[in-house]
Amino acid sequence: MERTSSIRRKAVARQHKGEVMIAGEQLRLRLHNGKLIKDRRYHLRTYPNCFVAQELIDWLVSHKEVPDRAIAVCLLQHLIDHDIIHHVCDKRTVFKDAKLLYRFRKDDGTFPFNREVKIFMRGQRLYEHLIGEKNSILQLREEHGVAYQCSFPGCQLIDWLLQNGEAESRRHGLELCRALQEHGIIQHVAKKHDFFDSGLLYKFYVNFRRRRRLSELLNEGDQDDDQGVVVSTQEDNHPDSPFVLRKGRPREGNGAFQSVESSKDLKQVASGRRGSLNSLQLVSAGFPPFVQLSTTSVVRCNPKSVLRRNFTCDELLAPGAPFIKKVLTVIGDALGWGFVVRGMAPCYVQAVDPGSPAAAAGIKARQFVCQVNGQCVLYLDYRTVTRLVMTGTRTVVLEVMEPLE
Repeated sequence: MERTSSIRRKAVARQHKGEVMIAGEQLRLRLHNGKLIKDRRYHLRTYPNCFVAQELIDWLVSHKEVPDRAIAVCLLQHLIDHDIIHHVCDKRTVFKDAKLLYRFRKDDGTFPFNREVKIFMRGQRLYEHLIGEKNSILQLREEHGVAYQCSFPGCQLIDWLLQNGEAESRRHGLELCRALQEHGIIQHVAKKHDFFDSGLLYKFYVNFRRRRRLSELLNEGDQDDDQGVVVSTQEDNHPDSPFVLRKGRPREGNGAFQSVESSKDLKQVASGRRGSLNSLQLVSAGFPPFVQLSTTSVVRCNPKSVLRRNFTCDELLAPGAPFIKKVLTVIGDALGWGFVVRGMAPCYVQAVDPGSPAAAAGIKARQFVCQVNGQCVLYLDYRTVTRLVMTGTRTVVLEVMEPLE
């Protein structure tokens, strides 16, 4: 079970990398069409196929790809971190909203075509071939009484690979399919089995044709920050979208966050599907619900702070303060990390999903967040801390200060 869980987590991380690649490539093509990518001259030297950072952010804001310039910088930094774009001289690893020249690595041949990238591109080619066939094996099928669109039996996919010269033998076809599963491209329809040359049903969990919005890289839905409301869109909740929080019904007994009251009793805040830092944006008066319902649902939830009293940063850092420092590693799953932060500085953990990666890692309500992936966040507000987590990798290393009971 632990091995299967580890494989799934790796698949989620690789699938996210794939989504970044798709979003980056779609952006690159749009910028070429819009003539923002072109040869530019600077200090008597010509830099081919590049763009100006400031101009790109202007374009992103004007085309409503991002709500503001700060979010645009976070997104473009995400593309740098995933080797999609880089500074033309590789002198800057941090994206700046300035008159600096950057370039897509695909435009200068420096894109790293490693094994992961090759498998992802292979999966995209197979998907395009299968989806375009007249009598495709991707059909509506049933398994254990549940119908799944665009699904296929594992044995039929291997048959197809052999017939189309994509595999030399059934063993080679099986190895290819398992590699696709490891990279989150195909999965068992119920995510219960590894890939087998059998009648078990599988499907593509990456819709290569869907146009990505750049804001999806931060896993933020359409939100109303002033009202503390989360509204999911039809596109984001499409069954083929990898950004759906949960594609099936929530499990009983594990659909609510828990927060700690002064009486130390655990209180169920809300039942339903688990949200997380990558799906919620918090507001100072409270935070939105932990529930993602139908595409038209609007839910409000403003529970009180779990802190017995407020602490300043100086109080936390004072010698002899009643806190113990802990370093915790949280590996997000397909639903996110499973905890919620509040506070204007310092931030603290308001609630934790008891069945989440955060709970398994030791994250608890009332812990103060000191560092995120080695960066001090003690003096930052919850919005900035949330963005740091969302723009990083699935694995988040947190240094927290836990009150001594």
